[in-house]
Amino acid sequence: MPKEIELYLTVGQALEEKNFISYIADNLRIKKGRINGFDILKKAVDARKKPVKYLFKFRVFIDEPFVNENYTVSFRECSDKKTVHIIGSGPAGLFAALEFLKAGIKPIIYERGKSVSERKVDIAQLNREHKLNIDSNYCFGEGGAGTFSDGKLYTRSKKKGDIFSVLKTFVDHGAPNEILYDATPHIGTDVLPRVITSIRETIIDYGGEFYFNSKLTDIEVVKGKVKSIIINNNNSIPVSKLVLATGHSARDIYRLLNKKGVLLEPKPFAAGIRIEHPQELINSIQYHGSDYNRRLPPAQYKLVEQIDGRGVFSFCMCPGGIIVPSATDQNQLVVNGMSNSKRNSPFANAGIVVQVNPEDTTDIEEYGPLQLLAFQEALEKGCVVNEKNTQTAPAQRMVDFVKGKFSDSLPQTSYIPGIQSVMMQELLPSFIGNALKKAFVKFDNKMKGFYTNQAIILGTESRTSSPVRIPRKENFEHVTISGLFPCGEGAGYAGGITSSAIDGINCAKAISGIE
Repeated sequence: MPKEIELYLTVGQALEEKNFISYIADNLRIKKGRINGFDILKKAVDARKKPVKYLFKFRVFIDEPFVNENYTVSFRECSDKKTVHIIGSGPAGLFAALEFLKAGIKPIIYERGKSVSERKVDIAQLNREHKLNIDSNYCFGEGGAGTFSDGKLYTRSKKKGDIFSVLKTFVDHGAPNEILYDATPHIGTDVLPRVITSIRETIIDYGGEFYFNSKLTDIEVVKGKVKSIIINNNNSIPVSKLVLATGHSARDIYRLLNKKGVLLEPKPFAAGIRIEHPQELINSIQYHGSDYNRRLPPAQYKLVEQIDGRGVFSFCMCPGGIIVPSATDQNQLVVNGMSNSKRNSPFANAGIVVQVNPEDTTDIEEYGPLQLLAFQEALEKGCVVNEKNTQTAPAQRMVDFVKGKFSDSLPQTSYIPGIQSVMMQELLPSFIGNALKKAFVKFDNKMKGFYTNQAIILGTESRTSSPVRIPRKENFEHVTISGLFPCGEGAGYAGGITSSAIDGINCAKAISGIE
């Protein structure tokens, strides 16, 4: 039976995979010849003290044949089989479709946006010309928001499904094998579009159908059951099972459902700003000084504090990354972070966000289950500081923000559309701004040097998760509408690529069982 061991290696040793058998043999005090092979189960940077090392977990085959435990997937041709309709081609929709293929059910996917290759054109125009296509941008289009928003694959929802199968599916479609064992797996914005395209090709090759520029504009519900969907206001399609995987930014879908009397609930989310430091500074802090080993990867951080009974935490930290505009409608300012596979930008950025609850929006209770959505939208509209160039982001140096001082100058930033110096406190609700000020000072106790005017904050980071939940039963069907299966981030049951994929898989399994 294979033996599992943990082994600490220096940075130099970790980069010499050809010598791993020698290191393993030395650790086990056996001859190298007895080792017939090994798998890497985990790789993580251990920066708790100096010198920084790598922690590896190996599965070692000693005096027994090496067995490569391949995870095989068997899809079934389903071009003439019964169908399930899926709205949205983000992780939840794509992985639901793949799961249906395994069950011999034909998935038909409708995506409001464009293919990844066409999205790139619209994203370039958004960055450089401030021209927003409301259906093709950083949030909408093939692959969903994650395609051009970094591609981080770690999740806390390990009990909800098989994370390894999700990662292996990405690898089978072109992602690097390292994501299977890296403690913080990451594909990168430059690689993920090719992976998403490959997944779409698999769906089509096995008989599934895929339609771009196909926006859900209405749902016909008769006697509490979904009967048909309307695409682009004029194409009526009969359906019996509808997977709603529209993502957390599809506000028109929430409004459509609310208008039709479909039960919705306000869901707590988090909002704040995105902060950017020089990556070199974060490396120096996390790796214990400026003389750190330059072969280490760009350093990451994860911060959380309780401020006046409210959580304040870092979100979507992007080492060696850039900040991007993520609005989905005109006259909004939203920022997010991303990084490519090499993480070689000179900047490090992260969302620093504050918990927002329904009781924070009692002044707009007339919006009912959409009250937090209305709060989120008002925050984004309030951060538009340049009516001519709407994606110009309001910005301020961090220490200036805390001390209530206008920033006469701003440091360089990765944010291509440009920044404008403002008093950020004036754009943020007071409970968010005050919590951020206190948290920044406390974060410096955990990361000495984090609190600095070398850092810049940009507003607003508001798309952390859905502000609405679409309630469902244990079988993933809506609590009152038969045939409607909400899943993923847009339904309020996931938060990120991996957890959304798992939710899509579980939803498809539930429907397959019903079928």
